Amino acid sequence: MQISVTEAKAQLTELVRRAEAGDEVILTRYGHAAVRLIPVKAAPDRKSRRDLLRAVRASAATKALNGPSAARSQDFLYDTLGLPE
Repeated sequence: MQISVTEAKAQLTELVRRAEAGDEVILTRYGHAAVRLIPVKAAPDRKSRRDLLRAVRASAATKALNGPSAARSQDFLYDTLGLPE
């Protein structure tokens, strides 16, 4: 929805409610888009951040696997004479 700034002054409470509900609210000035009202995302609390960090660390620890050596990772590209295949 687009509405001029002068009209929005009288309807600000309703426009904020609509933006919080997910509607796109664009305020125009002289017929051109000037600003967009969007809801503020709540910042996670300290406990939520710590829980997330623990989960990421645990996930990273379980994914670490011993794989082939990087020194030999390109061997399939060359033949026994060292020429490209």
